[in-house]
Amino acid sequence: MIGSMPLNAPELEGRISAALQAVESRLMTVVSSADETINPPTSHLAAAGGKRLRPVLTLLTAQLGDPALATGEQVRDAGVAVELTHIATLYHDDVMDDAPLRRGAPSAQTVWGNSAAILTGDVLVARASQLVAALGPQAVLAHAKTFERLCMGQLHETLPVPVGVDRVEHYIQVLADKTGSLIAVSARYGAMLTGAGARAEAVVEAFGEKIGVAFQLADDVIDLTSDSATTGKTPGTDLREGVDTMPVLLLRRALAAGELDAEGQSILSTLSSTNLSSDEALAEVVARLREHPVLERTRRMAMRWAEEAVTVLAGLEEAAVAGAVERLDAQGVTDATEREAALADTRERAALVRAAMEQFAHLLVDRAA
Repeated sequence: MIGSMPLNAPELEGRISAALQAVESRLMTVVSSADETINPPTSHLAAAGGKRLRPVLTLLTAQLGDPALATGEQVRDAGVAVELTHIATLYHDDVMDDAPLRRGAPSAQTVWGNSAAILTGDVLVARASQLVAALGPQAVLAHAKTFERLCMGQLHETLPVPVGVDRVEHYIQVLADKTGSLIAVSARYGAMLTGAGARAEAVVEAFGEKIGVAFQLADDVIDLTSDSATTGKTPGTDLREGVDTMPVLLLRRALAAGELDAEGQSILSTLSSTNLSSDEALAEVVARLREHPVLERTRRMAMRWAEEAVTVLAGLEEAAVAGAVERLDAQGVTDATEREAALADTRERAALVRAAMEQFAHLLVDRAA
């Protein structure tokens, strides 16, 4: 168990758990570092809990580089920064979705109003940026590009889809931007800040992007199959707000191709003609989608993206070893025995990380099984 992730990786747990606890402690300090007026909203979602997937991934990939840096201050601060950024987006998302619940607690805008919730998200982005500023220009640029993608993904979800654009592919890109980009940079930071090398950075970044899409597709399934006590959110919130998630998009694609069954057509008709502000009406359409084959198709799609993410990891050991060779050369280490031991250690750590990341991928989509 690493954090909230039931990873069967005892060798890594011993190396990572203390650092993850330090990340949690630092996170709670950062979100409550203002005054008695500001602290309640800024600490609201962090205190409500969360999986901490992104810091876990940062700490995992940090094991690919210099062991002396793997749980150091920079890596820990990167873990705090990505979690802060994630939490900030939840404040903004809940305002846009008018969501009453988040992580089992009343959403921030329900308690303090929309304006305060938006500004709270902005404050947390600013605090994340301050942490990243101490990590160097490369980390700052990565954070800026990621935040741009987060905003662009939200805009593409909000604005009308251009004529002629496939709505399913458009939605996948939205997921890659809104979710995949931050998970990708979380993975990249661990490798970047420990000198794991450009190849290792590229591998884990690609993994993060793909698993982010898989994670969100699994959430599309869970949103329809779980209750609010399990997810901390009202089932069908996106439907209520007129946001088509993958099951509905698959219905629309089948309709356009003339392949949609009568029940699917009826569901689409209900979505277009019924006011889903009523809990009863929303629950009825959610129940019907649960029984339609598009739900299973979405589940299989999530599994395919997770398998693609795992496939990307195939070259991780070699990439980490190449990074270790670069570090040894830069340090002027020429003793053959010392180099051989360092490279063997790197390969062993990389194999452990790859196995843990494979588990990580499956755990994220198995939730939707």
